[in-house]
Amino acid sequence: MAKERKILGEFKTFITRGNVMDMAVGIIIGTAFTAIVNSLVKDILMPFIGLVLGGVSFIDLKIIITEATEQSTEVAINYGMFLQKVIDFLIIALVVFFIVKAINTMREKMEAKKKAALKAEEVQKKATPPPAPVVAADVALLTEIRDLLKNPKS
Repeated sequence: MAKERKILGEFKTFITRGNVMDMAVGIIIGTAFTAIVNSLVKDILMPFIGLVLGGVSFIDLKIIITEATEQSTEVAINYGMFLQKVIDFLIIALVVFFIVKAINTMREKMEAKKKAALKAEEVQKKATPPPAPVVAADVALLTEIRDLLKNPKS
């Protein structure tokens, strides 16, 4: 029973650790983002590119190896679909690059602020002399009595 609780506790620690949670959120957002980029490429960019190519859809671009007959289907290399996937990938990679770059820039600025604050604190500590030791009243009185006894008046 204790071993099961220990494993459960370790699993809870693992699952709530920041990196695992960040990764899960990243996967969910990445999946949604991929759908958006795919729609951007398919529905917005590709029609313009197809227009430049003479009204041909990228998906329809192919090299026919053997024509379709009554007995067999067409054998073709569908390079248009491949090109569309490459464009999808490049756009996703470009957007992810800019997002990561922005996050890293923000992180560097935050680190620079932390370092500047620590340095300012350190400089302030060096500039401020340490406070004089506080002597209790009874200790001060005893010190005065000692000094008087050392120098008796004749």
